[in-house]
Amino acid sequence: LQEAFWLKIVATELFDLKLLLVPAMGKPRGIRTARKMSVHRREALWADKDYKKANLGTKYKCNPFGGTSHAKGIVVEKIGIEAKQPNSAIRKCCRVQLIKNGKKIAAFV
Repeated sequence: LQEAFWLKIVATELFDLKLLLVPAMGKPRGIRTARKMSVHRREALWADKDYKKANLGTKYKCNPFGGTSHAKGIVVEKIGIEAKQPNSAIRKCCRVQLIKNGKKIAAFV
């Protein structure tokens, strides 16, 4: 292994300079660095957007269905939603309050 070294100029006495080889800062290397490296990897994983999205659990909190495909609810009111361009129609919908968490959503009939 070749290690990187810095040359450090040290003034020992007046007008007497010495050059010292100082190891460069960087990744921890060596036999006794396993814990430091694994802890650093565990912390660095959270900078990855996809890892954070998969492991934080917020997709279940923000989703009204809470990760399920079906949910029961109570019809609060009937509404008509206009279709987006280029279609033109009034779609029959209703406001539904979900039983499991009380969130209100619009459901197509």
